[in-house]
Amino acid sequence: MSIPLNSLRVAIVGSGPAGFYAAEALQKAAPGIAIDLIDRLPTPFGLVRGGVAPDHPKIKSVTRIFDRIASQPGFRYLGHVHVGKDVSIEELRARYHVVLLSYGADTDRTLGIPGESLRGSHAATEFVAWYNGNPDYAAAQFDLTQGEVAVVGIGNVAMDVARILAKPTSVLAGTDLADHALQALAASQVHTIHLVARRGPVQAACTTPELRELGELEGVDVVVDPRDLELDAASAEQLANMEDRNPAKNLEVLRGWAERPLRGAKRRVVFHFNASPVALGGSECVESLTIVRNRLEADGRGGVRAVATDQTETLPVGMVFRSVGYKGRGLPGVPFDDRNGVVPNINGHVVEQAGSERTLPGLYVAGWIKRGPQGIIGTNKLCATDTVNQLLADVAAGDVPTLSDDVSGIDTLLAERGVTVTSWADWLVLDKVEQERGAALGRPRVKFTDLRDMLEVIAAQRVAG
Repeated sequence: MSIPLNSLRVAIVGSGPAGFYAAEALQKAAPGIAIDLIDRLPTPFGLVRGGVAPDHPKIKSVTRIFDRIASQPGFRYLGHVHVGKDVSIEELRARYHVVLLSYGADTDRTLGIPGESLRGSHAATEFVAWYNGNPDYAAAQFDLTQGEVAVVGIGNVAMDVARILAKPTSVLAGTDLADHALQALAASQVHTIHLVARRGPVQAACTTPELRELGELEGVDVVVDPRDLELDAASAEQLANMEDRNPAKNLEVLRGWAERPLRGAKRRVVFHFNASPVALGGSECVESLTIVRNRLEADGRGGVRAVATDQTETLPVGMVFRSVGYKGRGLPGVPFDDRNGVVPNINGHVVEQAGSERTLPGLYVAGWIKRGPQGIIGTNKLCATDTVNQLLADVAAGDVPTLSDDVSGIDTLLAERGVTVTSWADWLVLDKVEQERGAALGRPRVKFTDLRDMLEVIAAQRVAG
């Protein structure tokens, strides 16, 4: 029997863009629909708050759309609720007709090379979370006394890490960069940042605006070997057949840097194309990174693959950030495809296991945990809408499970377990305080980076009424 849309109870796990866009699509289909958006933190917005670089404030303006979604009837924010710890997926499925997972991909892929576990070897995702004030990483330590560091990868996250390391803190001081990161970067002794890319400039995953910013930084020289910009036959053919003009624009920027005389700047960003890391050296901490020179050849599918040669080089770096992709993690009670780092699904409807066509009633995914870490913030809107369309079709077909009247509500369950659940109104309190603290210093906000501080401010406001 089909359940009326306006009678559905929906739980969305994860308050990043995919979660909010899924809520919006549901609200458009059934105004007033009951949606509980659940997040582990009292602060919403996922990687918009915790992943977007602090010197890119325009990208964060999308939160105005999310504010509007949160203001709609039927919407609730259940913050500070850790799904998988405070409440299980099974318990959510017993209390909601639909559970939609949109918790993203918050771990990283590893390099799989010797020395990767040495002190000073980090995931770029950890560094990004640290400078953005994620409470889970506020106490992380990065040895910024090192003169030379390496960033492995050439996507936008790698560009962000390199730029934050190279950018004058006098400029960063006007952003919402976490205070602890601002203080640490002000004392940084890093003067050379090596960017290591497995393939060539044509295959660089970063966007041209992100790339170009490196060459516009005050007090920074960008070093590009002109020989790395001489395209092999496979790359030249690939470039000629591309509809996307971003690679051609990247190549133009890089060629401009290769021709530009060095200015003897205080800091340098050095590109190493066609190079793969093969080992981190050191006894207890990172003391070097050995890279192997690659040659590129056609892969038979219109792209190129990197093939290692016998030419190696050792970079004298004391810290390495791997930026080779985010990866999702599984939740107890939910099928997981560890190889691809996603929850297996058919058009957003979760299946029993990868390759199966047997769907799990009422369980859906959207965003990176559905499709993998690709696309921009706006990509999540189409992804979430596609999932919701599948969900709506299932509701119309009567394929959404009914609920038992004997099961207590989520509020009662969490209260019995002593979970301090925070609301959207509580987030607005934190938001206001952060902005007030920032205004006093000429900054957009000064973020809370300690969970206890957040809960204390919320508790005090509740007492004050």
